[in-house]
Amino acid sequence: MHDRSLLTRPGSARRNVLLFLIGRGLVAFASQMLAVALGWQVYASTGSALTLGFVGLAQFLPLLVLLRWSGAVADHFDRRKVASFAALGQAAASLAIFAVAAKGAPVWMLYPALFALGSARAFAGPANSALLPEIVDTETFPRAVAMSTTVFQMATIAGPALGGLLFAAFGLKIFPFCAALALGAAPAVWAIRRPEGAGTRPELDPAQRDALAGLRYIWSNKVVLGAISLDLFAVLFGGATALLPIFAHDILHVGPQGLGILRAAPAAGAVVVSLVLTTFPLRRGAGRKMFVAVAGYALATVVFALSTSFQLSLAAMAALGAFDVVSMVVRQTLIQLATPNEMRGRVSAVNFVFIGASNQLGEFESGVAAAIIGPVGAALFGGCAALVVAAVWAAMFPQLRKADAIGG
Repeated sequence: MHDRSLLTRPGSARRNVLLFLIGRGLVAFASQMLAVALGWQVYASTGSALTLGFVGLAQFLPLLVLLRWSGAVADHFDRRKVASFAALGQAAASLAIFAVAAKGAPVWMLYPALFALGSARAFAGPANSALLPEIVDTETFPRAVAMSTTVFQMATIAGPALGGLLFAAFGLKIFPFCAALALGAAPAVWAIRRPEGAGTRPELDPAQRDALAGLRYIWSNKVVLGAISLDLFAVLFGGATALLPIFAHDILHVGPQGLGILRAAPAAGAVVVSLVLTTFPLRRGAGRKMFVAVAGYALATVVFALSTSFQLSLAAMAALGAFDVVSMVVRQTLIQLATPNEMRGRVSAVNFVFIGASNQLGEFESGVAAAIIGPVGAALFGGCAALVVAAVWAAMFPQLRKADAIGG
């Protein structure tokens, strides 16, 4: 029974997983298309690497500002409804971005819409992360995480590529399309049936009632702290994604279509590994494999930085995504299985801030570095720094390095 695929199991469990994956896929698809269109529009109109950095910063700040409430909301309210309203918020923010861009307004006027987009994601992340363990059992949770990651990566393969093509063909009209996709995710998640007992959570002690209890929990659990912070600093320094509009425009000369393909390449590599992990979940040597994957991620970033060939750059980005997904699956599984259900929202909120810091704040760091030492120098520095981070964290967190089994 335990070996049966989640999608072949009868009853509400299969229905819930399907609805969850549909909602996650639509939001991921919309987000990736939006990122391609926004990155190309901003850089083509300003030619400023620093402005690209501020685009990432505007989306990260809400994650930090709302940390005290986003996780607590996921723990105290119906997580399906929180995720649904967050999807509606993303749709509204996409329309606001379209309105500003269509008027030809100054770029700084995009920042309130980007802040709203980040706010929607601040609530969506903890709610979705905490919802998944409620609809699958502990034994199959690692496989469910891999399936969710697979759907996400498949969306991020098609999303950026199609986003680049649609932007080249239809320009700013791509933004309302992104809004429609996010809008479609809301009813899918809302329709998930809550398993019996999911709405009943144990009484919390006074310390756990604090919305920041998740931060204290992570600090006390060195395996979880090591996994989250390793991902934070490795991607913060090594993330070359924010520089892709510059590489596509100025170095590889491949236009918005090429930018879409470049953004899709990490997902192409990631989905292959995700599919393998769905069939053969990580069971042993998880910590060691995570460090190897982060080192591979760093080396792939270095190759991308030095490449002037579109084909080699694509290969490097695909390898980057393949290594990154291993770290992602290990981190998500460790966090969700080690955290009590009544605290998963708050712990996930902190994790989501770390992820946002590594992605959006990483975009800001990359934009600033590119403005100072150029895009090639920024990407090269980032890859080397990520490699150093992996070595230092292996020494600082032996508990994580020695972590063996995850899941049942």
